[in-house]
Amino acid sequence: MQWSIDKGMVEYVISKEVETLQPVLTQLTDEYKIENNWLSMAGKHRRFHKLISQQLADTDFDIEKNSQPANDDRKPFIKPSFQPHQPENRPPPRHNSLDKFPPRPPKGDAHYALLNINETLIAGIYLPTLEYTKISLKVDESVVGFFAISKRNQLTQGYEVDFIEQQQEYLWLIAFLMMSLVALVTFPIARHIVEPIKLITRGMHKLTQGDYQQSIQVNRNDELSELSRDFNELALTLAKNENARKRWLANISHELRTPVAILRGELEAMLDKVRPLTHNNIASANDEVKHLQCLIDDLNQLTSTDIGGMGYRKQHEDLVQLIKSEAGKYRGYLSDANIALLLELNAKEVMIYADKTRLYQLFENLINNCIKYAKASEFKVSVIVNKLAENSAGNDKGTVTLRFEDNGIGVDEQHLIHLFEYLYRVEDSRNRETGGFGLGLSICQHIVIAHQGEISAEKSVLGGLAIIITLPLA
Repeated sequence: MQWSIDKGMVEYVISKEVETLQPVLTQLTDEYKIENNWLSMAGKHRRFHKLISQQLADTDFDIEKNSQPANDDRKPFIKPSFQPHQPENRPPPRHNSLDKFPPRPPKGDAHYALLNINETLIAGIYLPTLEYTKISLKVDESVVGFFAISKRNQLTQGYEVDFIEQQQEYLWLIAFLMMSLVALVTFPIARHIVEPIKLITRGMHKLTQGDYQQSIQVNRNDELSELSRDFNELALTLAKNENARKRWLANISHELRTPVAILRGELEAMLDKVRPLTHNNIASANDEVKHLQCLIDDLNQLTSTDIGGMGYRKQHEDLVQLIKSEAGKYRGYLSDANIALLLELNAKEVMIYADKTRLYQLFENLINNCIKYAKASEFKVSVIVNKLAENSAGNDKGTVTLRFEDNGIGVDEQHLIHLFEYLYRVEDSRNRETGGFGLGLSICQHIVIAHQGEISAEKSVLGGLAIIITLPLA
């Protein structure tokens, strides 16, 4: 702001000086009109200086204020800032006389010069080291020369200097007040912004060290609050995954250790001749091997699904027709366990994009789950189509919901959210004697997710367990 004011004031002073010298410019153009050239002014430095001095007398631009008076009439004083007189019959050199009398006027004074159309010096001072403001001199709308005024870098006298000094004091005061205000405002704001970042940084460092029990409380409504919330979700997810991993390893080791221990005990008993080496004892050991093989196969299927190894060959299928075609077989399975199959198909045709082989696997797992654990007398399959409104955005056609329900013993509320976890078993309804490992529903979940669907468990209106599957319509 100070630089802008200084520069603007200097330009303003130059413009006022040019306005003050306007009569001089008129006299110079009149002088040119006499002979249509500048010969009458060539080398007339004293005359040129006098024209300017007379016009600027008693003004803020008076150039004689700091000048010395002439010594006498016979030998007039020539200011060092102007060239000495040159003969009129030849053009004055631009720099020779200036070198003899170095043009060093008092600090702050301007240099004035008359230039021809080629910007060659006619009278006055025209130094190549200075920057000049040039005013065109015109005769009959044609430029015949230039009146040049050296540009000031700063002002040294006049009311303008007082104004600048006063403005400078005001600017210093304003700058001090503004910086004080900025400091008062920005320090609390910076602390308000930086503190949550520090909390999140420390929390992230602890996460990298394996400490997932982290929670950051940032009570604010901005992006940092959203970031802290996401951080808490990340820490919670990592903690859950770590617990699931530990539980997974513990369950696998337990499930593998039991059949291996039984198998080893039976074989050692036969080797030690505690038990005779009979067909029945070998068959018992073979049953444990089959039990172990089933567990390994299920685990291999799950890991294959996790790494994308379970392949799918999807095509457009009629879900209602798929269920009807397999209903006879399912009734046979369920009737052997004294369970009646009920179908509630609320649509004649429901087209989905799916792998029917995987869907058959999904249905069979759910039916086997009911047979082994539910202790039910009824198993109901319902198909409900949920079409979107006609003005709904997007290309989705809607969804279809499948409900698999029984009237068995059901599952307690606290176990429902864990039913689809690996090796999770409800202890009072699932045990090793039934042959279950807690992997069937996990496989079901993978199949549903591969079909862009959702699966969940809840209490059935029949009194037992309900598995709800939602699939997108084709």
